[in-house]
Amino acid sequence: MFWFQSGMVFLPALLVIWSSSNFIVSYVVAIYRNDVDVVFPYISDTGAEPPESCIFGFMTSVTAFLASGTMYARYKFVQRLGEDVGSVRSRLNHAALGLGLVSCLGMCIVGTFQETMVTWVHDTGALLFFGTGVFYAILQAAISYQMRPYGSALCVCHTRTAFAVISLLAVLIAVISGGLVKGTKLHRKPSDEDYTVHLLSAVCEWIVAFSFVLFFLTYIPDFKSVTLKSHEKPHVGGLNSL
Repeated sequence: MFWFQSGMVFLPALLVIWSSSNFIVSYVVAIYRNDVDVVFPYISDTGAEPPESCIFGFMTSVTAFLASGTMYARYKFVQRLGEDVGSVRSRLNHAALGLGLVSCLGMCIVGTFQETMVTWVHDTGALLFFGTGVFYAILQAAISYQMRPYGSALCVCHTRTAFAVISLLAVLIAVISGGLVKGTKLHRKPSDEDYTVHLLSAVCEWIVAFSFVLFFLTYIPDFKSVTLKSHEKPHVGGLNSL
């Protein structure tokens, strides 16, 4: 048996590989077509112009689907563990799933509405994606500690916390510096007045994105023991007598 055949390891593993490929493929195509600058464009910039916009939109939608599945499997795992040992508060688990699904919705909006076409819709999706995604990571880090010693190893808990904190700080810096960027354009020059804040915002955006990727990478050890089964109860209807 290969490592990815254990439990549901394939789900977070596929999410990590696909989402990383999404960022990299869109970036490479955009650079090849000279649609963006080589040095730290916004992630959304790499999916603003066709054909990379089509690639970016499709791969982002698949990423959102995989992320939703991974989050739900994680939710059921925590729920079952909570029922067995009573170590995790159900409200915390419900809140984490809700935030995660909202983040996936924001991801779909980002991939569907390009920033150069419908800026305000795109920015709203980005705020949903990054904002709720950060809080999802924070809640899951807290849940990881509550699950001890039945869940993840202590080093994994610390790693998740580190990624959650890094993503939180990066989001705050990205939002603040991004608010100082004037206008939306795909090519910028070092001589531009807002070039420094643009660069800072873009760097932080990439940090947040890959912090999320690495956060889900830490799910792989947990998912070795996760399986989901569907239980159906047959319904026997009575016959109405006339």
